[in-house]
Amino acid sequence: MERLQDHPGPVVLVFSLLFRVVHRLLQNLPVPKVVRADDFRAWKWRNLSVSMVHSLLTAAWALSCVMIWPETIYNIYSFYRPLSYILICLSTGYFVQDALDIILSGYAKGSWEFLAHHALVLVSFSYTLYSKLYVSGAVVALFVEFNSLTLHARLMMKMSGVQDSPAYRINKVLNLLTFVGFRLVAQAYLTWYIVHHYETMRNSGFFLSCMVTIDAMILGYFYRLLRADFFPRAKRPDGAVLNGTHTGKTQKFLTD
Repeated sequence: MERLQDHPGPVVLVFSLLFRVVHRLLQNLPVPKVVRADDFRAWKWRNLSVSMVHSLLTAAWALSCVMIWPETIYNIYSFYRPLSYILICLSTGYFVQDALDIILSGYAKGSWEFLAHHALVLVSFSYTLYSKLYVSGAVVALFVEFNSLTLHARLMMKMSGVQDSPAYRINKVLNLLTFVGFRLVAQAYLTWYIVHHYETMRNSGFFLSCMVTIDAMILGYFYRLLRADFFPRAKRPDGAVLNGTHTGKTQKFLTD
């Protein structure tokens, strides 16, 4: 295990390749007809499917780490266990795979928000893996993946055109609850912790800058989510915009 921690790069590469295998395997699953009819939607569906696997795995893993080792919450700077370290290797491998998938697919321009987020995460997680500091902080950060499950389900249901279904209405409430409970609260706690222990932690300025940037992005997403699902704008007479989203074809990954 110590040798693994001295050279995390190959381990991250292995996990990245494994997620690419998952990507290939998921292509064999049935896809809604409306999604198959458009190349961008078909790619986006596959991308989100892989992300759902990552979210399910890492959310459960992160929660297990906190339940088994409560110090994970109280000492995000220097405390960690080997299983926590492997979790960050796995998640870093996913983000490498996902960033490459977006870039090589040719849809990078419409997915720049995802790529900016991935860049911040990869820089932070890479520092964590090589320095062996802030590992527990990265574990706590992965609590956001509980919200990613409902957030991706929301996007996939919108792509399928089932916004009026009971499942979508239930999911939008769960999505709001998990956004607040796991994304906003987790980010707020990590930001507070770094500010509170700023003088005693190495490179705290760098991590605080990353956290503040991600905080701003998350608040922006939260506003857009509330506007789209709970306070929709009025429909224009020409029907060009509905609930904050264009009804025509778009190759923007992140829509309201």
